[in-house]
Amino acid sequence: MTFKQFLVLALMVLGLITFQSCKTELPKSGNAQFVNPFIGTGGHGHTFPGATRPFGMVQLSPDTRLEGWDGCSGYHNTDSIVYGFSHTHLSGTGVGDYCDILLKPCVGAVNWNNGYKSSPDSGYASYFNKQTEIAEAGFYSMELEEGIKVELTTTERAGFHRYTFENVENAHVIIDLEHRDKLLDANLEFVNDSTVQGFRRSKSWAEDQHVFFYAVFNKKFDASLVVEEYNISPDTTMKLATRGALKFDLNEGEELLVKVGISAVDLEGAKKNLEAEISGWDFDRVRTESNQAWNKELAKIDVEGAEDDKVIFYSALYHTMIAPNLFSDVDGRYRKMLRKDSVQQKTRIGQLPEGENQYTVFSLWDTYRAAHPLYTIVDEKRTNEYIRTFLRQYKDGGQLPVWELAGYYTGCMIGYHSVPVIADAYVKGITDWDVNLALEAMQHSATASDLGLPSLIKKGFIPTGDEPESVSKTLEYAYDDWCIAQFAKGLDESEIYEEYISRAQNYKNLYNPKNGFLQGRRNGGWYGPFVPEEVNFNYTEANGWQYSLAVPQDVSGLIDLMGGNENFNAHLDKMFTADSETEGRHQVDITGLIGQYAHGNEPSHHMAYLYSYAGQPWKTQERVSEILETMYQNAPDGLSGNEDCGQMSAWYVLSSMGFYPVCPGSDQYVIGTPLFNDVSINLENGNQFKISRSEKGKYIQSVSINNQPFEASFITHEQIVNGGELAFTMGTEPNENWGVGGNNQPSSSIENEQIVIAPSINASSRTFEDSLVIEILSPQRNAAILYSLKTKLSIDTVLYYSPFTIHESTEIEALAMTKDERLSKLVKADFKKIMGGRTIKLFSEYSNQYSAGGDKALIDQIKGGREFRTGDWQGYRKDLEAIIDLGKAETIRSLSLGCLQDIKSWIWMPKKVTFYVSTDGKTWKEAPPYNNPTVADDEYGALRAEFIGLYSDEKARYIKVIAENYGECPSWHLGAGGKTWLFVDELTVN
Repeated sequence: MTFKQFLVLALMVLGLITFQSCKTELPKSGNAQFVNPFIGTGGHGHTFPGATRPFGMVQLSPDTRLEGWDGCSGYHNTDSIVYGFSHTHLSGTGVGDYCDILLKPCVGAVNWNNGYKSSPDSGYASYFNKQTEIAEAGFYSMELEEGIKVELTTTERAGFHRYTFENVENAHVIIDLEHRDKLLDANLEFVNDSTVQGFRRSKSWAEDQHVFFYAVFNKKFDASLVVEEYNISPDTTMKLATRGALKFDLNEGEELLVKVGISAVDLEGAKKNLEAEISGWDFDRVRTESNQAWNKELAKIDVEGAEDDKVIFYSALYHTMIAPNLFSDVDGRYRKMLRKDSVQQKTRIGQLPEGENQYTVFSLWDTYRAAHPLYTIVDEKRTNEYIRTFLRQYKDGGQLPVWELAGYYTGCMIGYHSVPVIADAYVKGITDWDVNLALEAMQHSATASDLGLPSLIKKGFIPTGDEPESVSKTLEYAYDDWCIAQFAKGLDESEIYEEYISRAQNYKNLYNPKNGFLQGRRNGGWYGPFVPEEVNFNYTEANGWQYSLAVPQDVSGLIDLMGGNENFNAHLDKMFTADSETEGRHQVDITGLIGQYAHGNEPSHHMAYLYSYAGQPWKTQERVSEILETMYQNAPDGLSGNEDCGQMSAWYVLSSMGFYPVCPGSDQYVIGTPLFNDVSINLENGNQFKISRSEKGKYIQSVSINNQPFEASFITHEQIVNGGELAFTMGTEPNENWGVGGNNQPSSSIENEQIVIAPSINASSRTFEDSLVIEILSPQRNAAILYSLKTKLSIDTVLYYSPFTIHESTEIEALAMTKDERLSKLVKADFKKIMGGRTIKLFSEYSNQYSAGGDKALIDQIKGGREFRTGDWQGYRKDLEAIIDLGKAETIRSLSLGCLQDIKSWIWMPKKVTFYVSTDGKTWKEAPPYNNPTVADDEYGALRAEFIGLYSDEKARYIKVIAENYGECPSWHLGAGGKTWLFVDELTVN
């Protein structure tokens, strides 16, 4: 070997050593060492592995997936291509957004395209070796195939990148403001030869999102920009500087550092945030401080147990501390919440009092259940800050948040679930906020003029035809209204209490005594045919099994409706042991099934604990233990469903400690079964609450609190925050005597202002030809039913005794009345007599969830409106073919078929509708089409149209209609290649 060859080899080895030496290892200490950020990044967990601080503004993480349901966080563990590293990410949501301000280190020729629409080889995206990925609390690293090591860490409002180049040929960094969601406005500019600043305003889930950034490099660069004609809307184009390439002159193994401050307010805010939080260039110091920040937060709970269980526990606790996210700058400015339908504020920038923080990302339909109750135990300070944020959002945007994102009220999900967060904090004495303003805001949410609330207030339930997801909305409003009642009671507002404690019982109006389920109601009766396993639009991401136990505020009342403890426990048993197959529409959120219990989605999360209310706490212990062991693993796909901003993990944190808040707004936690031998909750007030278990097994044999025997199957918030020790003796067989009877069982009941349950008006159909039998039923004990019949000729009001028959079109009103003359809400039904003698034969199979009432729906003379989810449309996956027999030959002038298009829900107009007539049912004559609608197949919105066939006084007895399904979703659609729906109603003969 010559000296020159030796020198080249030595330099190569030295470069390799330098490159590898950047794998800075922190000493493993504190609870952060047990965090595995990869948990939830596989399967359908939708988490991200990148660096963030507890509840921080910045989530600096790799973007490996830009679209699709499993790309919601921008990352999936099965990917091996990275598009870059962006500064905002959502943790475990079911809808995608964020991934703002992308940086990507590159070598070779500059390529402005990310390669997504073609292939990574044709863009700046890179392959990476999965084996090189490192993720820790506050730190992330990977090695790109072209020889670049990427390391990431953060402060609260700033990201810190360290790139080490093994290959330095044409080293450069791409900054891409077009990345991911639709741009509304953007700009990128160079401040000097080491500083870049800019902003992007975008539209996705949050329809008006602003992110400003200020980035400083430790090396000087040569820069170039891409200024593009960017289509903001179909008729508006703007020139935007959207991409930049920063070229660096580097040596092999040399580090390139960049620190990036972000802000939702303005460029000045981004710059201030950066300068306040990262003053120098010591990447390892910032990484260490981030690790220390996580250790401080995670030290709020200490557990002792098996190593794998500790990793799952602290990774779960970590995931509960990623969101909500800080949304105010170091100078106290923040962007005010905006509603889509609200008047644009003159200024959307608010100013906080000194020391105050504003937050964003409130996934409240999920997190009110366990995540926020967990914060009341371990984070009272932030709980107060969250509620003060809610109240500012109410004042700024006119609405308490339900799913607020980046200062935008998305309107996603149901209920008004900031209410239970407020009520839960209040009952636990966490009240550093304006209670009177909170009550005003609560009532404002509960009296809105949309989302089915007018129907609820007037009728006591939401009928399926008035609002989609009617059952779930009725139930969740009832719980939220109970929270308002408890809050009003605490403030001595007796009239408000009485109003809302009555509304809290509206769930009773959906109880069908014939099947024992909470069921949708339609035309005064019941929506059917009812299949409890069927996922349809009467429920939110669920079915009848998963919502018929959604009454946390009045478990005793539900038990009573179901016929007592024995029946209630049998219902629970059947749910957990039923076949796990669901029917109806495919709902990706329904995962983690044990029978029909779905742990992968939030409506089921309290159900295992309900046995304790009905005297069988050992079954709670059995099911909770099963869920802990089977639904959480130390693996990328270790979550049974979406993380949902901490809720999935909060269930684990609380349940593994041995208790769970079935009904936030109450101070009770129902005891399950502890997983760890020793737990210490280190409280903000200086107290410590310890939980210990002796012996093996999942069944509780006995319990003591502070060395005194404890027979209750629940504990209170006060008992926890006062400190002490809860000690369990466990065993392998159930102790059926512990936690049972009287005051030993958890309490969830409504005793005051008892409502009278609204009756149901039941018939086999809404239309009839000759006569129709009507039955009126009520589960209300000792109540009479009064009803009136209104026809064209008369109105009669009578007392109901037994089923009766009507022979003409009739409007029926009914109510129940108790002996003390209390009345239910008035129920109305309308039954229509239609022309007789007509029958229909279907040669196509409709979906049960879109039956529109059954086989005769297309000729029942009831037309569907623009909302397909209310049950009036008949839905087909294939072509429709049907033959109508008019009973006798008639003169036909025209035929028409109502059709619907709502491509957001994969419903398209038919390709073609053809009508035929026949006198004998054998020989058919095609009808000439007449002025058929031309609806563009890429037009969004709910669009109704009539397809018409025109005749000139044709005599026929039989009518045939064939409607051709659109086929597969087109390539530009989210569901590209998937089956489309054909929705039809009604077939009209003139």
